[in-house]
Amino acid sequence: MATLTVATSSRAHTLRLLKSRTAAKLLLLALVTAVLLPLLHGGSWPHHLTVSLDKPLTSASNWVIDNRDSHPLFLYFFGYISNAVVLSVRAVYLTLLAAGWTGVTAFGALLAWRVAGPRLAAGTAVAFLACGALGMWVPTMQTLALMVVAVLASVVVGALLGLAAGLSDRLDRALRPVLDTMQVLPAFAYLLPVVLVFGIGVPAAVLATVVYAAPPMARLTALGLRGADPEVLEAVESLGATRRQRLLTARIPLARGELLLGLNQTIMMALSMAVIASVIGAGGLGDRVYQALASVDVGQALAAGIPIVLLAIVLDRVTAAAGAGTGATRPKTIGWPYALAVTVAVALAARLLGRLDWPSGWTLDIAEPVNRAVDWMTNHLYSGVPVIGGTADWAGHFTTWVLDPVRGGLQWLPWWTVLLIVAALAWSIGTWRTALTAVLAMAAIGVLGVWEPALDTLSQVLAAVAVTLVLGFATGIAAARSDRVERALRPVLDVFQTMPQFVYLIPVVALFGVGRAPAVAAAVVYALPAVVRITAQGLRQVDPAALESARSLGATGRQQLWQVQLPLAKRSLLLAVNQGVVLVLAVVIIGGLVGGGALGYNVAFGLAQGDLATGLVAGAAIVCLGLMLDRVTQPTERRTTKGA
Repeated sequence: MATLTVATSSRAHTLRLLKSRTAAKLLLLALVTAVLLPLLHGGSWPHHLTVSLDKPLTSASNWVIDNRDSHPLFLYFFGYISNAVVLSVRAVYLTLLAAGWTGVTAFGALLAWRVAGPRLAAGTAVAFLACGALGMWVPTMQTLALMVVAVLASVVVGALLGLAAGLSDRLDRALRPVLDTMQVLPAFAYLLPVVLVFGIGVPAAVLATVVYAAPPMARLTALGLRGADPEVLEAVESLGATRRQRLLTARIPLARGELLLGLNQTIMMALSMAVIASVIGAGGLGDRVYQALASVDVGQALAAGIPIVLLAIVLDRVTAAAGAGTGATRPKTIGWPYALAVTVAVALAARLLGRLDWPSGWTLDIAEPVNRAVDWMTNHLYSGVPVIGGTADWAGHFTTWVLDPVRGGLQWLPWWTVLLIVAALAWSIGTWRTALTAVLAMAAIGVLGVWEPALDTLSQVLAAVAVTLVLGFATGIAAARSDRVERALRPVLDVFQTMPQFVYLIPVVALFGVGRAPAVAAAVVYALPAVVRITAQGLRQVDPAALESARSLGATGRQQLWQVQLPLAKRSLLLAVNQGVVLVLAVVIIGGLVGGGALGYNVAFGLAQGDLATGLVAGAAIVCLGLMLDRVTQPTERRTTKGA
């Protein structure tokens, strides 16, 4: 009892101290505002404080276009890279076709069995067979070939960067802002400069995927190398091992879990980017989804989207099982030579029987019934539903009552007020460096001349984050307090979390039409699984002793939640907020394709028209917006100094 009292008084003292620090910071900001107010002017961002990049970026774009076929840089450097990518993708694709549907299915199943056992092997086989049954075998192989090359390149690049950052503090500090920028920059923004250099086609798609998917591998590699057990490293060094031997025999084996997790995250991001890269000629399943989305053919989009989801789930499960080491806990009855021998035997048998291609009579056309169902929903749910109204009415009301007021309020605020609010939010949970970074990032948006579109995008992000957090926290709390709810939600969250961003636009366009509300709805669905998982995990990891103490004092379940679990899970909840913001921003930008407007539309317009200035300026503004949102939602640890 005395221990609980001491802990409670200590927590109360800490809260009072934090509140006093926050109040002092806000008071200081108020004084600064009072001093500077006569010098500031209201309204939107002043025109004389903007810098136009149209001319230099247009000149750079024109130079690249004029010299792409003649300059040595393109002929002997970028040209060789492009040729190597094309040859690699073609070689993998032809190998997959030569193996046939039976060989690919057999190899995938045996690989899953080797890593995680017969249950996942059966699921893998069913997933590949479903891709063929939907009539998408050839597009699936095209996407898989691009994925293999892109993932291998991403892993190599990410591992090398992570190795450098993990072994050198200076390189770690230098790479951190670069990786931050690469991870915050939306996938669409990568496409324009890559297309400018490599043109439309597979090379641009693969290289854009590498740039997008390499940062997780780099971060987790560096984390694993830096987190190696010092005692093990000291023991290896005491045995006279050189630096290279310590790296190969101690650091890398100890970082195996992080390396495989990095591979898992790289595969997921590469698959997501491979779909988006269909806009620039990647082909495969992504192209089928994009073409169907452009014609609002939900049936065809779903037929191509299901194989994407199945590939994502299979790859996620296999790599996650390898990272968890589940295959090491049982006797490995299938070795690599046996798996390859069976694959070759099955492929040769299929070739002799003339069964390499998926039989045309074994396909199932789901496009027509799905489109009929969509038509029924459109006729009966889109509008005119008694009492509750239709989905179009909901989208209209959400736009009128939420999105328009939030956008109007943000654009009504004077620019300096927005900067002060950003500074106050960032400083209240971090340090003055955090606040300065957030303010400079927001100010850079104004300097780039896209203040109004950025506030429009920010309004959509804020609305989507608010809905995501309400639903995510409620669902996460339910999952944390009930094992039955957690088991029921797990497969649903798995499917939604592995589904690429593009696929979310299909159902929301069918139900809500086009506009800002569908973009927000897609963002909510995309970000919700991460918020639910992080919230549930944070609440489940609360110290059982604290809960037992609360129960012994007679606390009800509600009191335990509000007074013990939520306060102790504060860091996890803040991480859920941070991840929700980042994920929402990614899809809100893609929502520019379905009427979301603002910065997402500028990026899409720049890509469609080859307008480097418009696309890159919007992309840079999105990076600044993402950096600002990251700083105001992620607490910064204060460094302890003498006298602090």
